[in-house]
Amino acid sequence: MNTLRNKVQLIGNLGNDPEITNFESGKTLAKFSVATNETYKNPKGEKVTDTQWHNVVAWGKTAQVVEKFITKGKEVAIEGRLTTRSWEDKDGVKRYTTEVVCSELLMLGK
Repeated sequence: MNTLRNKVQLIGNLGNDPEITNFESGKTLAKFSVATNETYKNPKGEKVTDTQWHNVVAWGKTAQVVEKFITKGKEVAIEGRLTTRSWEDKDGVKRYTTEVVCSELLMLGK
């Protein structure tokens, strides 16, 4: 059961081209957002699509694959874990963000 702790699997489309950062240490970071859609019928019987946006970060070889092959609109399957980090903005307000740290990436579609 330990392998199920903090595990995220998503299939969706990139909302923008990835932001790539190459560090002096040789590490590569890719940041991008993925949209997932859920469709259901409301009480009136109308079809409703609910879109959720997920912030994703990838490191190392995975980030290099993202840099070479993944662009806005591409469909991908992602597996990773959730992380939350915090920082203080310029006004001294503590901010939080939750991201999926991608450990595996599969390119779907054409």
